[in-house]
Amino acid sequence: MTALLLLWLGAQIAVISHRGEHLAHPENTLPAFQAAVDAGADFFELDVRTTSDGRLVLMHDRTVDRMTNGSGPVRQMTFDQIRALDAGAKFGPQFAGTTVPTFEEALNLAHGKIGVYVDCKDIAPADLVAALEKADMLDKVVIYGGAGFLKGVLALRPSLKAMPEADNAARLQTLLAGLNLHVVAFDAGDFKDDVVAVAKQAQVDIYVDLLGPADNASSWQDAIDRGAAGIQTDHPAELVQYLRSHQLHK
Repeated sequence: MTALLLLWLGAQIAVISHRGEHLAHPENTLPAFQAAVDAGADFFELDVRTTSDGRLVLMHDRTVDRMTNGSGPVRQMTFDQIRALDAGAKFGPQFAGTTVPTFEEALNLAHGKIGVYVDCKDIAPADLVAALEKADMLDKVVIYGGAGFLKGVLALRPSLKAMPEADNAARLQTLLAGLNLHVVAFDAGDFKDDVVAVAKQAQVDIYVDLLGPADNASSWQDAIDRGAAGIQTDHPAELVQYLRSHQLHK
């Protein structure tokens, strides 16, 4: 992990809470993000999209159908239309009335408490950078996206921590040659020894997704043993507890 980020987080292995704490709260909502903070996570992950009138809102899917009482693509809806939707009632009656948050609201919640792992689903580099500048979160985020998008982000703010997917050893070599990287994302498909070796040789941090059946103590330890500096999980409180019991977390 880079020294500056390590100093700010106070952690040896970063805990990344996938879509906030979404097993007991509706994903990508402020209650889920607050629960990630309360669990002791170092980052919460969120998904950013742009409305038809240029506002930045949080939604994993291309449409609002799965998570709200509405339907339609985010990109074809105005902010007011999306804001009027209920993003909590489908999850449970106790969350009825929960709104789809803006990116700004999530950054404001995070400020001074936790880092943000930004999955850039549909957002322009300039809009991303402007939002981070406004929230004073430039040095408290990692930015996940495609190589072309990340190149645009770094052209505007070279100090940002851009984080592409590793994909494979050859692709990672290309990414390292073309981008100023400090951290690279891995998932079950590319967390392989030859790809990890490329990341280690380049001395970049390895952030690995361990979701679904792999989200357990044995897989966490395996990832740590193989060089992971951060782990994305659906069980942030349990991962924090595990790491603390091994003196690997603040």
